[in-house]
Amino acid sequence: MNIHISNSSGLPIYEQISTQIKNIIISRELVEGDSLPSIRLLAKELRISVITTKRAYDDLERDGYIVSVPGKGSFVAAPNLERIKEEHLRRIEDHLTSAIQLASISQVPLKDLIELIQLLYKGEQQ
Repeated sequence: MNIHISNSSGLPIYEQISTQIKNIIISRELVEGDSLPSIRLLAKELRISVITTKRAYDDLERDGYIVSVPGKGSFVAAPNLERIKEEHLRRIEDHLTSAIQLASISQVPLKDLIELIQLLYKGEQQ
């Protein structure tokens, strides 16, 4: 698993870890039943505290992305399609917000932005 920690990020380290693991699961690089590195191993690889890694795993388990089995480790949970759809919608909103801000700065009319989105969407459907 390829996780990168940024000290210059405004996000706490545990949140960076949990967000990246969520993205790996949502993109289906990891699927139901796949094991995650142990908390200690991941902490060692990232050169961070075991407590920080545990908090990330606790958050992932609370949100239903992983299941922890005492003595065996942590595994990717069965996919919750509704949760995955919500996560995708959240990402879309983030990207569209950025696009709208850029369009506003560049004084691109709303109708042109909508037309661009429609063209791009149709292009993806083909």
